[in-house]
Amino acid sequence: MTTHPLPPESLTVRRLTVEDAEEYRALRLEALRRAPTAFTSSFSEESAKPLSATIDRLAAAGRPHDTVLGAYDGGRNLVGVAGLAVSARRQERHKATLFGMAVAPHVTGRGIGKVLVRRVLDLAAAVDGLVQVGLTVSEGNLPAERLYRSCGFEVWGREPRAVLVDGTVIAKLHMIRMLDEPARP
Repeated sequence: MTTHPLPPESLTVRRLTVEDAEEYRALRLEALRRAPTAFTSSFSEESAKPLSATIDRLAAAGRPHDTVLGAYDGGRNLVGVAGLAVSARRQERHKATLFGMAVAPHVTGRGIGKVLVRRVLDLAAAVDGLVQVGLTVSEGNLPAERLYRSCGFEVWGREPRAVLVDGTVIAKLHMIRMLDEPARP
């Protein structure tokens, strides 16, 4: 089956609010269930949390630059998410983390992930004093690694045995994108 990019006019990306909590939680849980080795969080732990935990994440009270973005298709269905968390510690406020990247399976390969990552980077660049965005990706998750590389992220380290999923150890690649330097091709 060949996939085709969604036309830009059929995709809307916006900050998710507490009103989006149920839809966001459903997409996130499906991603955790479908690809358990791609995330540090587990389906069982996340599904056991009450909806109020998702609402708290989306509210980001006291953390104005923390954001979860949602990508909606032309039919107004949430088809992708990605978050930005800015470090709270004073001496680390120059850096942030891209987290929770997920795209619904029926639209993977259509450029939604790249749109989300670029929008997260745009938000990060607008935060005064923020100079870098980091992330981790499970070793062997080549589509995700290619996506992040195409958006200017570079691997700076590898953490062996970063997560243990059903008895299988997974290494995590640490990637970084410097906002105050041009992205390397």
